[in-house]
Amino acid sequence: MSTFVVIHGGGDVGWSWHLVAGELRARGHEVFAPDLPADDDALTLDDYADAVVELVGSRPDVVVVGHSFGAFTAPLVAGRLSADLLVLVAGMIPSPGESPEQWWANSGYLAASQAQSALDGGLTGNDDPYVSFYNGVPRELADEALRRERAHPAQAAMAAPWPLSEWPAVPTRLVVFAEDRFFPAAFLRALARERLGVEADEISGGHCAMLSHPVEIAEILDGYVR
Repeated sequence: MSTFVVIHGGGDVGWSWHLVAGELRARGHEVFAPDLPADDDALTLDDYADAVVELVGSRPDVVVVGHSFGAFTAPLVAGRLSADLLVLVAGMIPSPGESPEQWWANSGYLAASQAQSALDGGLTGNDDPYVSFYNGVPRELADEALRRERAHPAQAAMAAPWPLSEWPAVPTRLVVFAEDRFFPAAFLRALARERLGVEADEISGGHCAMLSHPVEIAEILDGYVR
């Protein structure tokens, strides 16, 4: 049994992982899916990591999972908890000294998103969240996710450089979603090779596939620890 610590993305809450968490628990694992602090523009990435570490405590066999913006917090948590594994799920892979605000241009995302949008007729990066974030998600779940949105991350967290001087000494995997209309899969695969030297694993789903493909996500996470 492993202890999975799943960290949500920007504007999100731990609820977004509830279906995956149920699947992981059915496979014998313990799961923490916290709501990171929100609604305070002075909060930093370290504050987010502090909240997670305090919640999880000193449990063994920890696997830290970060979705989307959660990839800025997940490595901090993985290092502090001496995790066995770090998994980024459609994650924004940060570089030391790079702020989240700088990531969009530095990573090549802006050009990649524009190029993919030109190919798919404007689906990628679409202003309609049902199109760009919740494609493939049952409408009632997408509605509930939007209802739960919060002011996260804080402006301070966005502006400050990523606090680690190097990637934590934790084995790292990346999962990308084939139908992701926010972070195109090909873009993230290339970024993973460039920044981590890691080959990504790909499964079906859009950016919020935790709500549309929970079984597939749980299976790949469970497979990593077996």
